[in-house]
Amino acid sequence: MSTSLTVSELNRELARKINDEVRDNPQSPLAGKFVGLLSGQVVAVADDLDELVQRLRQVEADPRHSLCFEVGLDYGQVQEIWGLH
Repeated sequence: MSTSLTVSELNRELARKINDEVRDNPQSPLAGKFVGLLSGQVVAVADDLDELVQRLRQVEADPRHSLCFEVGLDYGQVQEIWGLH
């Protein structure tokens, strides 16, 4: 198993745990925030995705070791993303 796969698994597991806890407690200070994980640890929390990505890039230039997610969403459901060009 490669190191990057192990890091990905650590990040996904921690994201799942954080998201489940916040979905059980919507009053959590992380509810609705964007969280950045790096090698299985929380390294940044922000109000919007752009701010989070900027903070993560300051810590780690290689995005393959990080994971960003919005806390509280149901990732088991299909999410529609609309955009205008």
